[in-house]
Amino acid sequence: MEVKVLGTGCSKCRSTVAMIERVALAAGIEVDILKIENPDSIRRFGVSHTPAVVIGDQVVHSGGIPSHAEVLSWLRPDTPGFLNRPTRHLFFTGKGGVGKTSLSTAAALSLADAGKKVLLVSTDAASNLDEMLGIELRNTPTPVPGAPGLSVLNIDPDTAAESYRQRVIAQMSADSSDSDRATVREQLSGACTTEIASFDEFASLLSGDAEHFDHIVFDTAPTGHTLRLLSLPKAWSGFLSGNDRGASCLGPHSGLKMQEVRFQAALDALSDSALTTVVLVTRPDAGAVAEAARTSEELCALGLNNQRLVINGVFHARDRTDAVACAIEALGLQALADMAPSLRALPQDRVPLRSFDTVGLPALRALLGAQTDVIEPTGVSPVAPTEPGEHFPGLDALADELATAEHGLIMVMGKGGVGKTTVAAALALGLVQRGKTVHLSTTDPAAHVVGTLAGEVPGLHVSRIDPKAETQHYIDKIMAAKSPGLDVQEQSLLLEDLRSPCTEEVAVFHAFSRIVSEGRSAFVVLDTAPTGHSLLLMDATGAYHRQMMREFEGRSTARVVTPLMRLQDAAYTKIILVTLPEVTPVSQAAALQDDLRRARIEPHAWVLNKSIVAAGTHDPLLSARLAGERKQMARLHAGLAKRLYVLPWLSRPPIGLAELSKLVSPPDTHKPG
Repeated sequence: MEVKVLGTGCSKCRSTVAMIERVALAAGIEVDILKIENPDSIRRFGVSHTPAVVIGDQVVHSGGIPSHAEVLSWLRPDTPGFLNRPTRHLFFTGKGGVGKTSLSTAAALSLADAGKKVLLVSTDAASNLDEMLGIELRNTPTPVPGAPGLSVLNIDPDTAAESYRQRVIAQMSADSSDSDRATVREQLSGACTTEIASFDEFASLLSGDAEHFDHIVFDTAPTGHTLRLLSLPKAWSGFLSGNDRGASCLGPHSGLKMQEVRFQAALDALSDSALTTVVLVTRPDAGAVAEAARTSEELCALGLNNQRLVINGVFHARDRTDAVACAIEALGLQALADMAPSLRALPQDRVPLRSFDTVGLPALRALLGAQTDVIEPTGVSPVAPTEPGEHFPGLDALADELATAEHGLIMVMGKGGVGKTTVAAALALGLVQRGKTVHLSTTDPAAHVVGTLAGEVPGLHVSRIDPKAETQHYIDKIMAAKSPGLDVQEQSLLLEDLRSPCTEEVAVFHAFSRIVSEGRSAFVVLDTAPTGHSLLLMDATGAYHRQMMREFEGRSTARVVTPLMRLQDAAYTKIILVTLPEVTPVSQAAALQDDLRRARIEPHAWVLNKSIVAAGTHDPLLSARLAGERKQMARLHAGLAKRLYVLPWLSRPPIGLAELSKLVSPPDTHKPG
């Protein structure tokens, strides 16, 4: 294998050569290292930082000394490390949109093709495994046609919650009245019940209920929701320890004590490096890489130390004259060069950007193959980046339209990783520029709105619904209201009950409701959590609405305005769905739109983010993806989106006030460069 090392011959260049030689020798791989020190020759490869490494005309590294794991991933690209002597449990996690579902499914398929019995489990309420595999997902293992040995299971929150409710009600005494049972069923209708019921299903797989499978591969929800899921064993075990009195919204505590053994077994399995590998998935994007580093640290704190890093969608420009392609490559290389040392130290695999959507078994089998672009579009003529007369209204047009109102709520929703935070921050800034007072907030546990803005703006208030802070605020409020009528022992019991993990869900809902109501006098722009987590919040909103309607039954409800009623009011609330120009994100946004419509909430507009068509490129790989992007645009124009706004792929990350301002300013006001 020929390896080119580009550099001036400095100490870092020599160390890079030495590292490649050591790794190749240890791996038994013969390499021919060619040192290129001529500045003109180096520039022809398009690199701006040295030492750089080129293999097969692709720049695989630029800047700094590569780690042992990085070098090994270049020299042995055929088999990902997470498939080399894999543990029983493979746990794929990461920021939304980085490719967890594609990679976890491809890994499960590869293991099944090798003769193993594999169960692929999705913990994501917004999973698209059904579309990828072409089967209907169920909450029981379902064999995948065309993949002997592979079964798939989706932990559906609603199904899990109903099963949990039935188990709790079945434990009630025989002389319980229908009214008693109805009361308990209503107590078990909250989002916290749904969450713990989902974890109960998850825990059963880790504690022995899937013993006949050789491997269990978990495709998880986006990072914030997954960290919440993984923290539940400790939270509930701590709450149940020594607490067998009274009842909670999950049923009698004495019944819950039975779950404590299962929770502990699940935690033990997750923490056992011989049983479980956490596969941190990221993309060569600064935000995704930074979140992977944070996630790695938080998982270590939970005891999950056996971690690997997979960098998905690594792109190398093939046409050095294509400014867009070269900018995409440069941003990716810079993001990887800036990777935190703790993340760089992890065993690492890299998966190249493919020219195809990962839908169907052939594409999924090709995803982890050593070849580049295994599946190429057939019968498709070259696609022009833009066509004559083609016009894409941008965020500036959307900001203009939203600013025609005096106040209201703007909720930005969508799958994880599609750019909700960017769109929300830009729209908030655009409204301020148009003379409005705006409160920008987020319900996403993993959101970084402040980092996206990177500055303060008069007229713009920025906040975050912090679950821990809101929970403490809620506990203090309840204790202050109830304590005066209670003795010391009763106060102690009340405080004990309020320390239930359920309280967090209630507290977050109260904070959400408070922010929603602010739209009566100003603009509120809400950056929501990824789809699955947001749907749980919508469930809580619906449950509260039903409770209020029952309490006022038989009386006038003219003055009752619940958060759900505000969300259903199209004049008050504008739902903005954000997606990417790919089949899976568009399908998931369409499913979210259907869910919202069932709740009588009508989305106002769609934003198509990171459009290559709008950016313009003639790179061969990116051009192959253009045909797929146009198909998704056709879906949206065919009636899926009432209003469509397009945000092109940007050569500069939209971080900071200056770059965000460009997104919401009329095109003729942009300054060159």
